[in-house]
Amino acid sequence: MKIERKTKETDITVQIDLEGDGKADIETGIGFFDHMLEALAKHSRIDMFIRCKGDTHIDFHHSVEDVGIVLGEAFYKALFPVQNRERFGDALVVMDEAAVSCGIDLSNRPFLIYDLGLDGKVGEFDCELFEEFFRAFVFNARITCHLVKVRGKNRHHIAEASFKALAVALRRALRYDEKAGLPSTKGLL
Repeated sequence: MKIERKTKETDITVQIDLEGDGKADIETGIGFFDHMLEALAKHSRIDMFIRCKGDTHIDFHHSVEDVGIVLGEAFYKALFPVQNRERFGDALVVMDEAAVSCGIDLSNRPFLIYDLGLDGKVGEFDCELFEEFFRAFVFNARITCHLVKVRGKNRHHIAEASFKALAVALRRALRYDEKAGLPSTKGLL
């Protein structure tokens, strides 16, 4: 699924393959963000091509949020209507002293619980932008996501564990299950 979006602040192209191997070709102009997105691709096994030219001379906010929007839109269009998928997925990912839990529902009802307690910076990256990315992705993918820090102090470790936890939870929710059919008792997602 390929989505393009151009505004006065960003010019973004995202292409994903939900049935991929986790290949990543990502250039946002924000090194740490690229690193997090590469981890998301690798551990979800979703192939991702992402290009973002943004107004990073101002700050990283527009690029990070808009990549979340476009990646979420691509995910939604590639997945819905959900058919023959597990639907629910969860993971607890540890990275040294940090542990982050993620539970998701491919629900078509966007909701985010974000409780990572991240502030300050990782290098030049403002930690408040993690919430902006996750909110933009979750609401545009139309999934429910609970992302919670269990423990940890190192901001890099917490951030990386959060992206990997989302990735593993997505991989588990996307698992093909022929018997699942439409995975809802209401008959609609």
